[in-house]
Amino acid sequence: MTALDLARLQFATTTIFHFFFVPLSIGLAFYVAVCQTLHYRTGKEVYARQVAFFGKLMLISFAVGVVTGIIQEFQFGMNWSQYSRFVGDIFGAPLAMEALIAFFLESTFLGFWIFAKGRVSPKTHLVSIWLVSIGSALSAFFIIAANSWMQHPVGYKMVNGKPQLDSIWAVVTNNTAVAAYLHVLFAAAVTATFVVVGVAAFQIRRGHEEALFTSAARIALPMSAVGAIGGFLAGDQLALLLVKQQPMKMSAAEALFETEAPAAFSLFATGDFTRDPGHTNRNLKIPHMLSLLATRTWDGKVVGINELERRDIAKYGPGEYVPYVAVIYWSFRVMVYTWGLMLLFALATWWLARKEKLAGSRLWQTSAMVMAVSPFVVNTAGWVMTEVGRQPWIVQGLMQTKDANSPLVSTAQVASTLIGFTLIFTVIGGIALWLFLRYVSKGAAPESSGKPDTPDVPDLTLAY
Repeated sequence: MTALDLARLQFATTTIFHFFFVPLSIGLAFYVAVCQTLHYRTGKEVYARQVAFFGKLMLISFAVGVVTGIIQEFQFGMNWSQYSRFVGDIFGAPLAMEALIAFFLESTFLGFWIFAKGRVSPKTHLVSIWLVSIGSALSAFFIIAANSWMQHPVGYKMVNGKPQLDSIWAVVTNNTAVAAYLHVLFAAAVTATFVVVGVAAFQIRRGHEEALFTSAARIALPMSAVGAIGGFLAGDQLALLLVKQQPMKMSAAEALFETEAPAAFSLFATGDFTRDPGHTNRNLKIPHMLSLLATRTWDGKVVGINELERRDIAKYGPGEYVPYVAVIYWSFRVMVYTWGLMLLFALATWWLARKEKLAGSRLWQTSAMVMAVSPFVVNTAGWVMTEVGRQPWIVQGLMQTKDANSPLVSTAQVASTLIGFTLIFTVIGGIALWLFLRYVSKGAAPESSGKPDTPDVPDLTLAY
């Protein structure tokens, strides 16, 4: 493998590991804020105990997310110096805004939330956790805005062969960024609530605090429903934008090699496992469905990979402009099919909760613990499709990935850092998993006789 191949593998490894924790942190911050609001309004101890219990899990996720995010950004200078020089005038703006505005807000008030407990009024303490939630969501927005510019460059002008920022407003209001950001927020809600439900099922199965964790599952259910439905709608909007902005990615996601009108949605296809096999060997389809999804018409035309490849060669010159079709096709199906399974599970959970049968259903408890992993599968598959589907472009239509890496960094150097980062992630991930399982297995703290509005979380300040 070349230095470029290893650099791509390293960035993919870092990004996937980092994004395990991003939606979980965003979603848990919101969930904890909701629970603390319920306690503030009702005074019920059951909500304060949920704040204390799930607040610990939120802090673990936040700490690991920060560490892995820093490692991820280092790679822009280490392995992708040509890219950094090319897009620095634009890419740096949203990243700087994320650090100076969003992360500052999030980290400052997270520290306040931890250390000011019992020292400020319940209302002030409640405001601090909502500011943490807002800050974490805002942080994701600026990162998504930067990534979406790579998918759909806007708000720039070319100066001496390089893009120069012309309108920061155009960058942050990029329609791709708005749709992708909503998609991430809804994914965060689903991720956190499925983890909450999975943890609740584990505790109920053990016979621990049935009332407390049944309440947690009931709070999580509306959030998961909103997240699942909203994620579908935001994803549908992204698909419409792909047809216009990145048609090659959309066609690769359907293994659509020849232009069709009407176009059918592929349920299951096989083909040669090469970058661009040119055709499928077998393909089970739903007639007209892709036309409806991509064009909102019954007989709409969707352009195939082969025609798009000819167009790109005519526009950009000789080259290969098709991504690895099998990877895009199956990552899209893993995302969609797993999401469908999650929706069915959420409906079953809602029905059982309505019948007050959560505690008595061993099948549901086992399923909930298994399904807690499903959002991470969906999130990872979505990012694989998003990033691999853009290839060979690192910035769509402006810069190819092969021209973006650091020319003086050797294969051995990238290999050594790849091994080092992988070992670091293994250690960090192992510690995070150990802490997570440790606090889950301990269960919720006993009812306090003090002020229940201030969760007991000082033992995690070292991890933070």
